[in-house]
Amino acid sequence: MIDEVPRAPADPASALEAARNLAPRFAERATTHDTQGVFPADDFTDLRESGLLGLMVPARLGGIGAGFADYARVAAELGTGAGSTALIFNMHASVTGALALVSDDLARAFGVPDGFFTARDRVLTEVLGGKLFGVAMSERGAGSRLSSLTTSYTPVEGGYRITGSKAFVSGAGHVDAYLVAARATITTADQPVVSQFLVPAGPGVRVEKTWDSLGMRATGSHDVHFDVTVGSDALLGGVEGLALLLAEVMPQWLVASYAAVYVGVAQASIDAAVAHLRERKLHTLPSVRARVGRADATVAGARAAVAEAARRVDTAPGEPETNRWAWRAKLLAGDVAATVASSMLEAAGASASRRGHPLERLYRDARCGALQPATSDVCADHLGSTALDPDGDTAVSRW
Repeated sequence: MIDEVPRAPADPASALEAARNLAPRFAERATTHDTQGVFPADDFTDLRESGLLGLMVPARLGGIGAGFADYARVAAELGTGAGSTALIFNMHASVTGALALVSDDLARAFGVPDGFFTARDRVLTEVLGGKLFGVAMSERGAGSRLSSLTTSYTPVEGGYRITGSKAFVSGAGHVDAYLVAARATITTADQPVVSQFLVPAGPGVRVEKTWDSLGMRATGSHDVHFDVTVGSDALLGGVEGLALLLAEVMPQWLVASYAAVYVGVAQASIDAAVAHLRERKLHTLPSVRARVGRADATVAGARAAVAEAARRVDTAPGEPETNRWAWRAKLLAGDVAATVASSMLEAAGASASRRGHPLERLYRDARCGALQPATSDVCADHLGSTALDPDGDTAVSRW
């Protein structure tokens, strides 16, 4: 019997406990959501009722006031229950966290107008009422490379017109607003001017149901087409051209936030394998014990890397070593999830490969970790470039 949904955590510690209580509930539904390829609506009803959508909202506004390390722990717990749900939650947290965790002093250093702070607090307060946000960044043919985006925006009276199409938009059709990355149609700069806008769902926003993937099938990551006019307050930060700068200086929400989810998926693979092996009385075999032991150590290492990256994000955001840890965390978590899930499936045997078995789903979900931006190859190339040429300009080229 699953515990009742926890109510309104007062602090990050109780938020983590709430996530632990929700994970078994999510796991019970995960097979159905995966098989049908449907958005996990019941999971997000639970997340709303538990107050976890307000995880990143500052305490001064009535939220939980979590930092990045708090987020990473919660996301990993949710990932043990259902990877798809945790990924959609990650996108929501990426929007709310990016707004909440940039200090006022840093925001002013970026040149944001005074009106931004009022608009920011209004958006974050709306989250406490249950609003869910998604991220519309990637495009077909461009991936997540911001400088290659074709979605564009043009200033109009009172705001901006945004036109273009996005792919891999998790929660498409179910979120209340999308964080849309777009490039200016008119610019005299040497490189594209890329900005981000918080675009409400509604007229001018059309979802095309294209998502039918190997893994993470319940994320509802459909294509979304935009031909919409938004007010001037929809511009994130109130300043054009911040997207590339923020991606370079503070990449944690674009890179390391995924890592926590896949650590959770990797741990779920071990847990599912252990339950299966004990039920089949295979847990006494030396080869099986060795596989589980290696998996345990490997996931612990990835978890430690994510924790170190998250700690540094909270204590020294934007520092070069902090950013290197963000890239390391994503690389390790993505690769470890795939390796561990594969090994656990082999240990469990052919019976665990049947559709509907938790390990079969987890194997497919885990395989997506290395493919999500930044991909493992991109992470490894970035880290290798930085090690070989520490003073080189390697960061901008990633975006």
